[in-house]
Amino acid sequence: MTQQSAEERPGIAAAIVVYEGRVLMVRRRVSEGQLSWQFPAGEVEPNEAREEAAVRETQEETGLAVKAVKLLGERIHPATGRWMSYTACEAVGGNAHVADTDELAERAWVSHTEIPRYVPYGLFEPVQEHLDSALNR
Repeated sequence: MTQQSAEERPGIAAAIVVYEGRVLMVRRRVSEGQLSWQFPAGEVEPNEAREEAAVRETQEETGLAVKAVKLLGERIHPATGRWMSYTACEAVGGNAHVADTDELAERAWVSHTEIPRYVPYGLFEPVQEHLDSALNR
C-alpha cells in the first residue's frame, strides 16, 4: 500500500468559532503528534464546500450550530501534511459540549491569553490575526 499525498486525501475543514470573547477548542481522544487541542474540524466530504464542512463538523463534534462567516485561509498543515482550510464561524444555536464522544475527550472556550497554553506551537497566521482582532474587542 502506498502512502497518499495531501492532494489525494480529503481536505480537513476547521471552524474558528468565537463567542463572548472566547474561541471554541476541542481535545481529541487520539492526538496527531503534538496536536492535542485544536479547533472543531474534520474531512471535507465529496461535493461539499469547505465552509459547509466546517459548519457540519462543529455540529457533529460539539452540538453547536454555527454559520460560516469567512474563509480565513488554507495550507498544507506542517505537522500532519494534510490540506487544511480555516473558516471563521458564528454561533447561532445550542450549547457546545462533547457531542462526539468517540472523537473528543473535552471542549473548552479559550480566552486570547490562554491560547498559547492550548496551542504552544502557534497558530496559522491568518487564524491568529483573526483571533487577535475578534478576541481583543
